Amino acid sequence: MVVERAMHAQNLVAALLFLTFALTNASSAFAHSGTKEEQDACTPDVMRICSAYVPDEARIVACLNRNLRKLSPECRAVMTGKK
Repeated sequence: MVVERAMHAQNLVAALLFLTFALTNASSAFAHSGTKEEQDACTPDVMRICSAYVPDEARIVACLNRNLRKLSPECRAVMTGKK
């Protein structure tokens, strides 16, 4: 059980580091600057909906785009560019 918790914590840290990287590096699929506010808006949704795709940036972005209706209003605004 201790090993499982350590692995879960390690995966969570890796996911958050990846998300920080993904949000700060604009790509054609995700053209946002990755401000602190954007990271704060989408981190919970990535962990809740798309955690299976961490650390694959392209798959996370695709997952978020496929699940726009399930995203929090704040993350949906980040993903669609609407504020």
